[in-house]
Amino acid sequence: MRITSKGQVTIPIQIREQAGLLPDTEVDFEYDGRVVRILPRRGAPARGRTIVGRLRGSATLKMSTDEIMALTRPARRR
Repeated sequence: MRITSKGQVTIPIQIREQAGLLPDTEVDFEYDGRVVRILPRRGAPARGRTIVGRLRGSATLKMSTDEIMALTRPARRR
């Protein structure tokens, strides 16, 4: 693996997935004089919260929750 002239390196996908380092994850670096560690930033919002925050207020239809749920459920037979 090589560090670019901009100081960038690609973290292999298997390591990113195992460590939970998903896109937009805030990270911190630790250096103990010998080893560099990349850690998810403490106190950073959870990924789910970030996604919900991005979606909040993005609906374009003026439907109630009940109307939307009715569309997603199979029709009842009588």
